[in-house]
Amino acid sequence: MAATKRKRRGGLAVKAKRPKRNEKDARPPAKQRDMAEETEEEERNRIPGPVCKGKWKNKERILIFSSRGINFRTRHLMQDLRMLMPHSKADTKMDRKDKLFVINEVCEMKNCNKCIYFEAKKKQDLYMWLSNSPHGPSAKFLVQNIHTLAELKMTGNCLKGSRPLLSFDPAFDELPHFALLKELLIQIFSTPRYHPKSQPFVDHVFTFTILDNRIWFRNFQIIEEDAALVEIGPRFVLNLIKIFQGSFGGPTLYENPHYQSPNMHRRVIRSITAAKYKEKQQVKDAQKLRKKEPKTILPHDPTADVFVTPAEEKPIEIQWVKPEPKVDLNARKKRVYKRQRKMKQKVNSGNAK
Repeated sequence: MAATKRKRRGGLAVKAKRPKRNEKDARPPAKQRDMAEETEEEERNRIPGPVCKGKWKNKERILIFSSRGINFRTRHLMQDLRMLMPHSKADTKMDRKDKLFVINEVCEMKNCNKCIYFEAKKKQDLYMWLSNSPHGPSAKFLVQNIHTLAELKMTGNCLKGSRPLLSFDPAFDELPHFALLKELLIQIFSTPRYHPKSQPFVDHVFTFTILDNRIWFRNFQIIEEDAALVEIGPRFVLNLIKIFQGSFGGPTLYENPHYQSPNMHRRVIRSITAAKYKEKQQVKDAQKLRKKEPKTILPHDPTADVFVTPAEEKPIEIQWVKPEPKVDLNARKKRVYKRQRKMKQKVNSGNAK
């Protein structure tokens, strides 16, 4: 029985229209089988992706922000770190009057469990906090020798969002405070696997080396042909100050005995320059005293005139005639040019009349 359709106002039943058949439906079943076989063959011959799709398990998120009063170099360094770390988040600058414990609340609001905080003081000193929020530990560093990506202009390059390798100096395993910092740096700078914003490639290396009681950060590209390294940037040096048990505070676990504050460093430089100035002034005063002292007159040595030969005496000539005046050639040329100018002016005035 064909389906029937009734009118609203009553009346005879009308047969419903059959739906139009598409061109694909109109094809014979044999052709559809051929198309299905072709698609299966294409799927078999298709090259699979570089990395299989996995599940994102490591939910590390890093909050990177700063206090007010930073300069342009610090701002560019912060932007470079955000670009190299796809699992990072940004936030507005924090006021200097706010206490550091507020950062834990900001991390909780942003759903972040790690934090990199740049603290600027006196518009010339930069401090970096690395913290595991909210339970700790945290470390405070003085950042020195900053060179950003735009400033270096290195030949190296890497894919944006790719996962880096982390290379650590063997000295990190020798002392306990360096081992703690190594674990903190691994958790902060390593991009989680299968992160939505990351790329499934490994084409650059973050190196952390210890030299002169400081941590030196470098970023290198891995060249595929011979696995050589070419620097990309940025680069900076971290001078450890303290390691705290809590996040942005708490009991001190380690204090660097080799650390010298920037104020003390500038004071030493000023004292060295002042010592140089005082030394110069003392030398000048000694020279003045020597000049004021009476000179010791030595007796005449008769042997000093042994090799002195008297010069021949020339006869004195008296000139009775006045010498002729010298001719000034420049004055003569000026007079000639003046005369020629006047003649030209007269000729030009006559022609005008």
